[in-house]
Amino acid sequence: MNRHEKLRFLEKRGLSADGLSKKGINKLIEQELEGYRTFDLQDWVIDYFKQSPHLWDKLYEDVKVKKQKAYFEANVLRKSMLDSLMQARMKLYISLRADVAKHLAFELDGIPKAKLHGAKTLVDLFYLEIERSPGEWILEDFELEAFIGRLTYEKIIPGIQNDLSDELKRQYELLSGDKISRHLIWQLIGTRIEELEWEFQEELEQEQVSELLEVAVTPFQYEAHYRLYHEQAERRERKRAEELAEQKRLEEEKNRQLEDIFGREYRTSIYQNTRYVLHIGETNTGKTYQALKRMKAAPTGIYLAPLRLLALEVYESLRNEGISCALKTGEEEKNIDDATHFSCTVEMFHEKDAYDVMVIDEAQMIADKDRGFSWYRAIQKARAKEVHIIGSHSAKKMLMNMLEGNDVELHEYSRQVPLKVEKKPFSFSNVKQGDALIVFSRAKVLQTASRLERDGHKVSIIYGSMPPETRAKQMKRFIDKESKVIVSTDAIGMGLNLPIRRVVFLENEKFDGTRRRMLTSQEVKQLAGRAGRKGLYNVGLVAFTSQIDVMTRLLEEDDQSISTFTIAPTQQVFDRFARYHSSLEHFFYLWGEFKNPHGTKKAPLTQERELYEHIRNTEIERRFSASDLYGFLHLPFSSNEPALVRQWMANMKAVMNNSDLPEPIVKRDTLDELELSYKSIGLHLLFLYRLDRRTEAYYWERIREEISARAHSKLRTDVKKYQKKCRSCGKQLPSEYPYNICQSCYDDRILSKYHYRRRDY
Repeated sequence: MNRHEKLRFLEKRGLSADGLSKKGINKLIEQELEGYRTFDLQDWVIDYFKQSPHLWDKLYEDVKVKKQKAYFEANVLRKSMLDSLMQARMKLYISLRADVAKHLAFELDGIPKAKLHGAKTLVDLFYLEIERSPGEWILEDFELEAFIGRLTYEKIIPGIQNDLSDELKRQYELLSGDKISRHLIWQLIGTRIEELEWEFQEELEQEQVSELLEVAVTPFQYEAHYRLYHEQAERRERKRAEELAEQKRLEEEKNRQLEDIFGREYRTSIYQNTRYVLHIGETNTGKTYQALKRMKAAPTGIYLAPLRLLALEVYESLRNEGISCALKTGEEEKNIDDATHFSCTVEMFHEKDAYDVMVIDEAQMIADKDRGFSWYRAIQKARAKEVHIIGSHSAKKMLMNMLEGNDVELHEYSRQVPLKVEKKPFSFSNVKQGDALIVFSRAKVLQTASRLERDGHKVSIIYGSMPPETRAKQMKRFIDKESKVIVSTDAIGMGLNLPIRRVVFLENEKFDGTRRRMLTSQEVKQLAGRAGRKGLYNVGLVAFTSQIDVMTRLLEEDDQSISTFTIAPTQQVFDRFARYHSSLEHFFYLWGEFKNPHGTKKAPLTQERELYEHIRNTEIERRFSASDLYGFLHLPFSSNEPALVRQWMANMKAVMNNSDLPEPIVKRDTLDELELSYKSIGLHLLFLYRLDRRTEAYYWERIREEISARAHSKLRTDVKKYQKKCRSCGKQLPSEYPYNICQSCYDDRILSKYHYRRRDY
């Protein structure tokens, strides 16, 4: 006996075993079984049936009949029923289809096709809420599952019952004494009938509405509806085959267009008979100096810079040496009729122009997701006898692969002034002449500079949104030792040669537009490498405020080779695109469909897509070609500033109407206003130069120089007054306070979130 049987046995005798162990329960069982005699079942059966032998024969016959009946039902009758069901399947479906078609035709009677919203299949109609009259909806009471369920009881089971042979019915009656009932049929094959109902429902839901309406007007006769069913199926197959063929043709045509428009553009096409000179090394190793030295000595040359400020610096350097040089940066042009040399930003490179020497600076920028293609295009399309390419160690492998098979000369540079990391965390009490303090936001630059000024230090300031002329003046103050230290963002890391003794990282993280993250090894090296100007210092010092071991490891890591570079649309791409399409929206679609070659990544065209949304399907889009419109979308300005986007829109309307451009923003009261005005005038100049209105451009360049000078003056006089404030309530915060929001506002925010969650709960 198992435990349950034992407990039940005891319970019947009024005994409770609650709390007893297994041993205790067994003891109770033994006590209850005392006095019972053993029972020999086999002897009892033999003895019992000896007295009544006819009972044994009857029992045997009953079991035999029951077994035969079970076997007959499972192996003969069930198989016959399933065969009958399968043979009748098509007939049942055709009949059901006709009934559903009639009901559908009744429901859709008088409903305009426009209201059907292009519903093709029956299931499409179920998702539409189409009102015939107020409060009366089509298909509201049409329960397809119930409709099919009625078929089971009205047609399927009676049909099977009728289809069974008389012989089978007779055999079953002999075995069981009963007739074959509907209940028996459901008992034997009900599961398969339910499966068939689901199959019917799925098939009907995918039936074409137009074909069902055709069925509805055809008088029901099985043979006629059967032929119609197959004719419609053949028509669908033909149509499907035609659609697939058309899809294949369109796909092949699209792929052919993609290859013609984009594929040809991104194949290697380096000009022959060009000598390439690679200058590879760390920051501050003299790479750029050596390349520019060769360019200056050549009859003609061009320098391609990553920043407008560097282009301006090289332009002024060449002019000071008596070399006839012109400047072109997109928003600024200084043309000389007989210029032999040009200093440009890399985006201004024009592949049809030929030179004796070309210099391409900061070639590791080829990996930049937004601007990288400008470097690729300059390298691939350079028309010069000699092309000097300057880059970090991370770019070496990619550049060598790109130039494989050409005349390549490699020069590798190493620092002659070593870098040394200070072991102690930096303290503001230890600020010294020649320090460069690095932070990663404009607000942090101004806060840090203000603190230093109040402590009696003369400070120069550099950040990305600062006017380049102002930046140049701030740098000159540091070079001339009018200022003791320089506070900068990572804008200092690219090509700015300053007499920096020590680079101090006040922050180890930066916001990259998406998230706040730890600096990369390459970023640490790029910035730290500015320390230790050759000829001034024997060692370059690097200091951190925290995580000194981690940051030191990043500084000492080997450079990781660039594995991909960015590709972007070119004028040639748009010229080929114009042979097929005119819509810029379609261009963005094709750009998304184009599979970029191995080792490349496509520019996301984020700014272009966002600006396009402002003019999509407007008169502006209709009036410009895709190429011209893309040129305006691609203008390099701060499109994340609403005021500049509004100005861009106003300018686009003026260009469309061939009228004067509205004047840019000109405000002079605060540093923020001056910087916005500088950007606004810069955007205005981009349009003026694009429209070849040079006289107006020269006027606005003078205004911009005035704005820049005023910004420089503001920085010198007002930075000491700059106060760190809570971004929420405006309350003044201590300069050393680590956050941009005061404790009170932070507590209020946490409290409001708590109440909000409680309310939701």
